[in-house]
Amino acid sequence: MHRPSPLRQITTRRARILRVLFITVLIGSTNLMTAPHVSAEPGGWLWPVEASPQVTRPFALDTPYGPGHRGIDIAAKPGSEVVAPAAGVVRFSGFVVDRPVLSIQHADGALTSYEPVVSDLHPGAPVLAGQRIGTLSPDHRHTPEGALHVGLRQEGAYLDPAPYFDALRPRAAVLLPLYR
Repeated sequence: MHRPSPLRQITTRRARILRVLFITVLIGSTNLMTAPHVSAEPGGWLWPVEASPQVTRPFALDTPYGPGHRGIDIAAKPGSEVVAPAAGVVRFSGFVVDRPVLSIQHADGALTSYEPVVSDLHPGAPVLAGQRIGTLSPDHRHTPEGALHVGLRQEGAYLDPAPYFDALRPRAAVLLPLYR
């Protein structure tokens, strides 16, 4: 039986290592080239319930992993229709612990969640801005007075969703001329 020389074995081993490194670099650079730049811009979202814009509990997160309120609570009556504030795709619809939750993945990379929302939508379902996504459950374990909890994550970090809703953005003052 013919056995390859030690020099040939080393060369073959180096060639395999170089091939693996080349493929790894190629795959890694392809992912970098195709990965979309994600940046959710504040403003432009529709108000998700018919009630007048009122935040009953603001976003309050001091540290990423510590205690806090990872979203905002919006005043709304049980049974209120909930609409998508922006277009996207349903990522999750079901129960988290004991509350019905619906999550939407938006084109800009933002992931929004709504609870307690009862929905007949399934993961993968596309939704348009303003489209009904469910109804506010009468179960009020999160808030005693009844509210819709809206959460926002961007690249894994929790953000305050309030600035993204046009209804909550401060309006610019319009100065009119004073006529005498």
